Amino acid sequence: MGSTSNGDVLGQAFTDHVVQAMGPDTTPRMRTVMTALIQHVHDFAREVNLTTEEWLAGVAMLNWAGQMSNDKRNEGQLVCDVIGLESLVDDITYREASKADKPPTSSAILGPFWRADAPVRENGTTITFNTPKDAMVAYMHGQVTSAETGKPLANATVDVWQASTNGLYEQQDDDQIDCNLRGKFVTDAEGRYSFYCLRPTPYPIPFDGPAGKLLKLMDRHEYRPAHIHLIVESEGHRSLTTQIFDKDSKYLEDDSVFAVKDGLTVEFKPRKEDSKAEWDLEYNVALAKKQ
Repeated sequence: MGSTSNGDVLGQAFTDHVVQAMGPDTTPRMRTVMTALIQHVHDFAREVNLTTEEWLAGVAMLNWAGQMSNDKRNEGQLVCDVIGLESLVDDITYREASKADKPPTSSAILGPFWRADAPVRENGTTITFNTPKDAMVAYMHGQVTSAETGKPLANATVDVWQASTNGLYEQQDDDQIDCNLRGKFVTDAEGRYSFYCLRPTPYPIPFDGPAGKLLKLMDRHEYRPAHIHLIVESEGHRSLTTQIFDKDSKYLEDDSVFAVKDGLTVEFKPRKEDSKAEWDLEYNVALAKKQ
């Protein structure tokens, strides 16, 4: 199985033996994924001469991530974020759509703080409640269109969420009401949506778990640039998960989760004659058709 009489480490024959242990009912896709995973994991262990102590430390970190994860926090996903895996998978997933003659809006990672049960709110209303004194309120609005035809998409859903000025999403913070700074909006007949939100601010990702420990071990900071999360969906079109980043924010060049992309930075402009908001953001979204 790849071992030799002179004590050399288990080689390719051993890896082949592990791969070949998969049974006949393994699906083709599972066989492809697991064959590559086993090969790369074995090659990694051999390349770095991984010790038992180091392997156990890695297992403990995975266990820790699972123990910290719940409906308010996905620590395993955060670990993937700080090593760039979610951004890489996102890019692979949307690669073909981005090559179109009329490409859709760029995607970005989901992140660990999305909630499926965000409430539907009326256009022109707000997602910010018990607003902090240091907050800057913004009016965000735009149009959802088909990337291929340019036609507006009525009844599209714009699912939005963001952190408060203290860097916490509402499920992390007992001082915020349930579903603060999140909501779903349905576009009108012209594909338009609108709501009041906060002009976002940079914040640190949670640093008290394995993701934070990894950052510390790699001598990296934990900050994210100011951003707002979006999921935009319309019948007959591919769902878009993305983030938009304030162009004036710090950390655009060294986002701790590597999510910033060209085309996703936006400009907040002063808003006039609106007592509810001091900033204005227009953001239009183009969706790709389903293949």
